[in-house]
Amino acid sequence: MSRMLHQYVRQFGQKLIHKRPLEPRQESERTAAHLNTLDLVAVGVGSTLGAGVYILTGELAKARAGPATVICFLVAALSCVMSSLCFAEFGARVPRSGTAYLYSYVTMGQLCAFITGWNLILSYVIATASVARAWSYIFDNLIGNHISQVLQESFSLNMPYFLAKYPDFFALGLVLLVTGLQVLGVRELTLVNKVFTGINILVLSFIILSGFIKGDVHNWKLTEQDYALDTSGSTDTSSFGPLGSGGFMPFDFEGILHGAATCFYAFLGFDFIATRGEEALNPQRSIPISIMITLFICFLAYFGVSAALTLMVPYYQIHRDSPFPQAFLHVGWDPARYVVAVGTLCALTSSFLGTMFTTPPVIRAMAEDRLLFWGLAQIHARTHTPITAIMSAGNLAGVMALLFEFRDLVDFVSIGTLSVYSLVAFSVLVLRYQRDQNLSKKDKTEMKPEVEGSPLDSVPEAGNSNILKSLWFSTSTTPTRKSGQIVYGCASLLVLLLVILSLILAQWPRRVFSGDPVLTTVAVLLLLLITGVTVIIWRQPQDPSPLYFKVPALPVLPLVSIFLNIYLMMQLTSGTWAQFGVWNVIGFLIYFGYGIRHSLAGNNHQ
Repeated sequence: MSRMLHQYVRQFGQKLIHKRPLEPRQESERTAAHLNTLDLVAVGVGSTLGAGVYILTGELAKARAGPATVICFLVAALSCVMSSLCFAEFGARVPRSGTAYLYSYVTMGQLCAFITGWNLILSYVIATASVARAWSYIFDNLIGNHISQVLQESFSLNMPYFLAKYPDFFALGLVLLVTGLQVLGVRELTLVNKVFTGINILVLSFIILSGFIKGDVHNWKLTEQDYALDTSGSTDTSSFGPLGSGGFMPFDFEGILHGAATCFYAFLGFDFIATRGEEALNPQRSIPISIMITLFICFLAYFGVSAALTLMVPYYQIHRDSPFPQAFLHVGWDPARYVVAVGTLCALTSSFLGTMFTTPPVIRAMAEDRLLFWGLAQIHARTHTPITAIMSAGNLAGVMALLFEFRDLVDFVSIGTLSVYSLVAFSVLVLRYQRDQNLSKKDKTEMKPEVEGSPLDSVPEAGNSNILKSLWFSTSTTPTRKSGQIVYGCASLLVLLLVILSLILAQWPRRVFSGDPVLTTVAVLLLLLITGVTVIIWRQPQDPSPLYFKVPALPVLPLVSIFLNIYLMMQLTSGTWAQFGVWNVIGFLIYFGYGIRHSLAGNNHQ
């Protein structure tokens, strides 16, 4: 009986870590390398600049950070730089264009792949819903807020407190319209996206220049007297946001950190570049350079736009749902508000189409691997589209756009994206210290010993002195099974320690830095432990296999990336964490109830 139980547990564990071999592709299926650095930058900028720059900036400046919104974007950009470098190496390990889901399945195993894919679906679906909601806000403001007034009068009294003030049927209709076009076989319109991206850049440049022409530096030095004067002279004080402490940082460093966590939403899209390695002409050079240029351009856009907005309008008077058209109305440039509104709609349309066409392929890939229900991978005979995957993603995005506010959707996207990027950084850290393995199916037999050897398997018995010696002085210049197990265990311990440290710093930052005897001592001990375990990883041999890009400063950079991502996740609200928990509980029920028993890779391995 015990032997059967042991065998079952072993098979169960092997399925969790089983890696999917890459299917060999025909020459006709190979994508010719044709993208230079400029093309990759265009892909990244077009995917990234959208609702984040036109709606999120106003939300952050009004209620979370004030003029210090510019610093929020800087913190989020630094975190994105490190995550993007990890993503670039992750893509370099798999000689094929694809998503983080495919990369995880090929390199880390089935469970990690499911978690990554499931949270990618969350990020893309909610991003679609948030852009649809933003599109609705801008269009409604352009026509005089008639849509929101009618919907509020009809439904606002019947909406629960945790949902939006009114159900946005216009946003729902937008999502269903594009979903219908996808079902009919309409492909992503590359030319339209390029035109809209160009219009987007022109409008952003106009906003930044206008802000510095019509702006007033005094709006970065506001006081209680200014707030009292503005409220006394206004007929609608209900639209005013909180003053905070005034000045450049009215909500202190806590506001900046809360804002930075939300700002991560604004940079969603740069990871698309890392997935195009197979199509790049010189991926070793063009992938990291194009990622850096994209993030730099996007940061400059966010920095300039948020600075222009807070210079034109006192931060507590910014319109939450349509900040820029209302800002031009505030400074007396009425015609400009219509130009900005139309440009905003073009940018949101480009972003909307990008996220809508990205989600179904992930769902279909997981369904083809049987990690999700097989019906989601079915292709329509006439239109040749994954109709079930498209309708599932569209209906879910439509419901979210109908019922939730934009700001709640943004936090939901941020937490899902941060979790995926943390997994990517962890994977890069662990994989660099594992034995080289061939990822193609034809050499699958060479992988078998690696698959059967779990990182959780016991290390052969040895004396304490030998164990300590292996931690500090490796006997080999290339990774061994033992050194790989040491790194896996140490990296897992580091993640746990970083989670505890992030929780302490997020919940009690003032007490830690003011010298609280308990919390400060715990934080210092955690830092010492983290440093010691990091040194142990650093002492292990790395895989010398050539890759077109490798993350520099290993193991420090992936660990700093993980820490920043986790710390920013800790800044999000308890409601966002509850929603994130419910989403992942549903995912694990699907995986352990269906996916692990039906997965093609696991069954073939058995």
